Amino acid sequence: MINPLIQREFFSILRTRKALAMLITLSIAFSMIVLLRWPTDGMVDLSGMRSQQVYRVFAYTLLAGVLFIVPAFPAVSFIQEKNQGTLALLLNSPLNSSSIYFGKLLGSLLFALLLLLTSLPAASACYAMGGIDIYSQLGLLYLVLLLCTVQYTTLALLISTFVQSTDAAVRMTYAAVFVLGILGAGPYYLLQGQTGTLALIAWWLQAASPLTVIMDLVGHGDVGSLALLTEGSTLAEFILLSTISSFLFVVVTVSRLNHRLFDRARSKGQVTDDRQVMARGFRRLFFLVDPQRRKSGIPFYANPVMVKEFRTRKFGRIHWLLRLVSACAVLSLLLTFAATTGVVDWGVKTIGGFMVLLQILLVVLITPSLASGLISSERESGGWELLRMTPMSPLKILRGKLLSVIWTVGLILLATVPGYLVMIYIQPAMWLQVYLVMICLVLAAVYTVCVASAVGSMFQRTASATTTCYITLIVLFLGPLLIWMGRDAPFSHNTVETALSINPTGAALSIIEAPGFELYELVPSAWWASGIISVVALVCFSLQVWRISRPV
Repeated sequence: MINPLIQREFFSILRTRKALAMLITLSIAFSMIVLLRWPTDGMVDLSGMRSQQVYRVFAYTLLAGVLFIVPAFPAVSFIQEKNQGTLALLLNSPLNSSSIYFGKLLGSLLFALLLLLTSLPAASACYAMGGIDIYSQLGLLYLVLLLCTVQYTTLALLISTFVQSTDAAVRMTYAAVFVLGILGAGPYYLLQGQTGTLALIAWWLQAASPLTVIMDLVGHGDVGSLALLTEGSTLAEFILLSTISSFLFVVVTVSRLNHRLFDRARSKGQVTDDRQVMARGFRRLFFLVDPQRRKSGIPFYANPVMVKEFRTRKFGRIHWLLRLVSACAVLSLLLTFAATTGVVDWGVKTIGGFMVLLQILLVVLITPSLASGLISSERESGGWELLRMTPMSPLKILRGKLLSVIWTVGLILLATVPGYLVMIYIQPAMWLQVYLVMICLVLAAVYTVCVASAVGSMFQRTASATTTCYITLIVLFLGPLLIWMGRDAPFSHNTVETALSINPTGAALSIIEAPGFELYELVPSAWWASGIISVVALVCFSLQVWRISRPV
């Protein structure tokens, strides 16, 4: 008998407009990649160079689709059932925990398989151009992507059993996918050529990343190798690690699917001001921001909506933000220290490029989780009607909402400032470059806040708003970098320069003269483009707030 949950899960995903938009967008993207280099003169490139160029961009685009689109639906699968009250009904049905889980899993995997099938026409056209081996290149590419799909789907389902809200599920899933899929390859490039436990751990971390395997399949395995001999493909290790991790995710998730999932232990806690004198003094000495201290009243000059946002949302509390900023500051200093002491044979400009990417990735990863739910979370919970009943104007509400995000993102921008100061100390002539880079980073923060706020305000559900914001910002920031990776083949210099001007990331990398970006003149065109897009997004956000604030 076929598990009824498979059909229910699969068709519930297909009925959403978001799924239709994903399928159409990916189909168009894959078709355009091939059409850009399809021969128009009736001549065939016997060397296979043209097909190799298309294959590289196609592989990276397909990997990006798997990493950032596939986990979106399973991430909210169990938490939606729990919030709607249907998970308890499922657990009380004749289906056991394994049947419920595999019904959810197979339904999500069928949609992921449908996404991969949209790329088959483009893959066939790429193979027809010649120079591509169907087994060692296309076959292995789809094998890696299938393993990624299973691994990240099982990971998303596991995260969905731990969180308490849909937006938290989306946020944590994207963070985990980012760490496993991309960031895991970073430590290896810092420690390559060395021996010891840390170097061994770094090697296994990069072996677990699909990015490393894809780079080897498309011929980019030597990128970042510092002229060292490569140790061969990590395909076998990736298959082993992804299989084992997927199995563990399945086992842990199935073991959690019982009635204890609804039991949420809560600590009664104790306010700092209610402790003894010695305990209060100790906490005030060692905590810059004490999360257990009783909050003071809202001063007359503060926007009450901004204070409400800071005190009610679980993510973005000031003590956690300070810890995040401290960790990033230490990381930026370590990168600069590694470059200046010869731990890695990279110049200061290369390290500056890494710090720019680190800061941009932090902004893109954190901002949607803060800005996407500014309006949608209020509409979903019914809080927007209460805000409308207050004497505050829509402009004051909008200003308070935006300020709560701007202050948070502003703290994140301070994360790598110590590293830049060390760079200026090492090379005083770089002060102008660092100054211009900081302008680009501020524009990038404003850009992400405005776009995420505008996109999120169009939805009534926080999960849909958060997922759409992540996908939109990933396309806006990652898309130009994918085009840059195909520079000169298949994309021309002008095409790459235009694509990089969509957001300030390329401008910051070109100013710092990061490898591969020094030939592009992106200032002030990127600044103008970012400013115009930010203003348009802010106007759309304001109009949406005004529309839903009107009396019904």
